[in-house]
Amino acid sequence: MKTFMKGAVLLTMAGLIVKLLSAVYRVPYQNLVGDQGFYIYQQVYPFVGIFSTWTSYGFAVAVSKMMADSHEREHGSILKIAFGFIAVISTLFFLSLYFGSDLLAGWMGDANLSGLLQVGAFAVLLMPPLAVLKGYFQSNNDMAPVAYSQVTEQGIRVTVILLGTWIVISSGFSLYAAGQMAMFGAVAGEIAGVVLLVAYFRKRLFQVQASTKLRVWPVIKNMTAISLSISMSSLILLFFQLADSFTVFRLLTESGLDRMLAMEQKGVYDRGQPLVQFGILIATSLALTIVPLVAHMSRKESGRSAQMYAGLAFRISFLFAFAAAAGLTFVMPYVNEMLFQTRDESLTLIVFSWQIVWMSLLLIMTAMLHGLGKVKVPALLLTGGLIIKIAGNWLLVPLWEVTGAAVAGNLGLAFIVIGLLQYFKRVWPIRFAPARYYGWLGLSAAAMGIAVVGWALLSDMVLFDGAASRMSALLTSLTAVPLGAAVFLLLIAKSRIITEKEWYIIPFGRKLAGLQLKIRQQKRGQR
Repeated sequence: MKTFMKGAVLLTMAGLIVKLLSAVYRVPYQNLVGDQGFYIYQQVYPFVGIFSTWTSYGFAVAVSKMMADSHEREHGSILKIAFGFIAVISTLFFLSLYFGSDLLAGWMGDANLSGLLQVGAFAVLLMPPLAVLKGYFQSNNDMAPVAYSQVTEQGIRVTVILLGTWIVISSGFSLYAAGQMAMFGAVAGEIAGVVLLVAYFRKRLFQVQASTKLRVWPVIKNMTAISLSISMSSLILLFFQLADSFTVFRLLTESGLDRMLAMEQKGVYDRGQPLVQFGILIATSLALTIVPLVAHMSRKESGRSAQMYAGLAFRISFLFAFAAAAGLTFVMPYVNEMLFQTRDESLTLIVFSWQIVWMSLLLIMTAMLHGLGKVKVPALLLTGGLIIKIAGNWLLVPLWEVTGAAVAGNLGLAFIVIGLLQYFKRVWPIRFAPARYYGWLGLSAAAMGIAVVGWALLSDMVLFDGAASRMSALLTSLTAVPLGAAVFLLLIAKSRIITEKEWYIIPFGRKLAGLQLKIRQQKRGQR
């Protein structure tokens, strides 16, 4: 198992750092620009995010897989075809985004967003070298250049976004100018990533020789299918954000809400994005570590090991996702004010945060199904979930404003997850978890809720009552969250719904395994 996982450890860690930075930087950015400025950025971000995720992640893996499955003499042709194809797609997307910016901004109901779309369009032009070079290094099992470029790219991006936005705001420019600077951060980050990859690639250029010509269309068709199947689960949250960009603000204003107030409400609603991104980090790490083992073991004659890993991935993912969503439910007003300055729309953010559960299960199950070669049905379910999200926005936003959009997101994701569970029963009839597992989860969450709510009320009303409002929220959150986590994990450890051996398999599971062993030893000592 260690041999199998060794090559991906560096890339896994880089991926987690990138995901963490992606979630974290939005908090100081919102504090710099406020809810209206956050609305401006979040309206445009999905356009670039969707294309970059598909190409630099999905397409890179597709290039890597095709090169790994082909003869060395064909590698040069594969790289040339891949680069040419992504270059054409990138150029078309750039032209559509740059010259169609006024039209797209009009569809979103805010003509001032046009400038952000035009700046973001330039990030698309850098995708061909990023995707192809990442795919080349991955195919050679040389993960260091890919990992370093990912972290460098995201680090530069976040630095430019935060420092540049601070300079723009301090200089008295508009929030839309701040949004343009934030979009330029994506361009700057990708330039840094390309420069680093090219520097690594120059040393190996002589190794790539196109001696065997390949038919272009079959290669393109195969690459497209692989890239979409690999990246579709990562894209779904971005497509949900894109649906929100085109519907929420317009529906709010059409329902009679003042434009400025509608912008602020959409910005408050978008506070849920970093919370969900942070909440699904556990599922992301599991998808990158345990899920490849499922695919590896399923190819062996005995399927028992594969079933064990599949069940473990599901149970661990659901456990931490449920704990995160339940925990946020209990402390949301305090966390909301601590991170984003006010307690506005805390109920909406509570509803939004339950997407952590659906997204975590979606990531795990689609990754396992992809490992089994099952991609068509998951793709159809993802499409169906997106349709439900869009329809839900149109029906519920006029009724419940941004809370309706949060409900629609949960409905769309729930449809996908329930469909995936039903599909799993057909293609791989395994039992993910016994009834006892769900019972202990509910009991642990209830105990956590009692402890956290009791402590939060005591802290807010008595212990930190004399402090400033945001400082009180900070102190309450920083004490209530570890208290809730300790209560939850202690009960989970006592229940042993995850065994010590299973904890050792997952990243950072050694401490929890040690906790369970201590509890068992104490029980034996009492006897």
